[in-house]
Amino acid sequence: MQNSFYTDFDTEWIGRGQSKNSKGRTPFEQDRDRIIYSPAFRRLQNKTQVFLSGEFDFYRTRLTHSMEVSQIGRSIVNHLNRSSDQLSDHFRIDQDLVESICLAHDIGHPSFGHAGEHILNDLMFDSGGFEGNAQNLRILVDLFYRDKTQWSGMNPTRAFLDGMLKYKVLFGDSEAKVNHFIYDFQKDILDFVSPDVSISSLFDSELDLNSFKSLECRIMDWADDIAYSIHDIDDGIRAGFITMKKILNWMDDKEDEYTGDDRTFLQNLANAIENDSFSAFLARLIGVFIHGTRLVSRENILSQKTNRYAFDIEIDPSCLAFCTLLKMISINLVFYTPQVHQLEYKGGRILREIFTVMEDEYITKKNPEYRLLPAHYHKALKKHDVVGKRRMLCDYISGMTDGFVVRTYKRLFDPEFGSINDLV
Repeated sequence: MQNSFYTDFDTEWIGRGQSKNSKGRTPFEQDRDRIIYSPAFRRLQNKTQVFLSGEFDFYRTRLTHSMEVSQIGRSIVNHLNRSSDQLSDHFRIDQDLVESICLAHDIGHPSFGHAGEHILNDLMFDSGGFEGNAQNLRILVDLFYRDKTQWSGMNPTRAFLDGMLKYKVLFGDSEAKVNHFIYDFQKDILDFVSPDVSISSLFDSELDLNSFKSLECRIMDWADDIAYSIHDIDDGIRAGFITMKKILNWMDDKEDEYTGDDRTFLQNLANAIENDSFSAFLARLIGVFIHGTRLVSRENILSQKTNRYAFDIEIDPSCLAFCTLLKMISINLVFYTPQVHQLEYKGGRILREIFTVMEDEYITKKNPEYRLLPAHYHKALKKHDVVGKRRMLCDYISGMTDGFVVRTYKRLFDPEFGSINDLV
């Protein structure tokens, strides 16, 4: 069925020109399928969401989280396509496009969650920084495929790549340089998604620039908020961090901040935990948040160029408030605990020590004495200057799973661990 919502402008591939259907698959279906079959996507099965992956089988990992975001994203699109007067069977938001964006939204995030991200940004601060969302783009555009010692991207469509641009501020233009930026060398991505328009020059603040997102990016962002706000609570309850008593105590401590509907919501959540009916309570919330989304029109510099900027989503204020409330519960009762902080500290220290060893061997020394990296990395590093080598080491380490990071650390530093038969 033809869909006039998107034009050739939206489906153009970066680096390859105009896309085309392949054996019945649309360009957006091709984007999605490539993500699903990629090694970078598979590695998410052993990367931390809240709790270290593998600690217990039922806690979420980055992979299960990405799958849940994808399902929620498709449901939001389905709801909008059915409920919006502006849309029809022949003029609709593409579910496959949104699904691919949701599946890939964490594909570049490192092991050990946000702690790992902060450590790598600190290590790379003088060489362009590190940011999980920027690394998403790095994988999609530069590192998706490998042929011996050469890497290349998946040549995604403009609409898909723009949907991945959660942030548009360059590292060099970022004031804090802590997060919410893309790498300076990714300016060509900005130029590709909005040719003939210098997006950066149109906004006075970083917040305004980063808030200028395509419709599909906005849907992914909201689907991500829904997924982790609700499912982090679910994991926190199952792990024993969130109980009825702890919620009520926290609510009393915040009595000046949370009143009225917020207080009723917290009481209902506490009761659901006490009655062991929290799974159904949280599942219903997903539907409430999805149906609290509606399509609105907007006008901007790109709205005449593509429908992806002619429309936006508007979220019911009560849904936003409850979503924020759930995030605050997770932050205060789960993330800000010694149990989680100790593991984050350990994970960050492991990453720092591995990076330091690799940097010493491959950058500080003119001729590496030891081959610590796989052969293709060892050879490829020789082609780069210092900044390029540091970026390549960062690519390698950020791609490691939690388990592989720990095994690598043990092989390097534990005298009783390691075998010549280990995979490296």
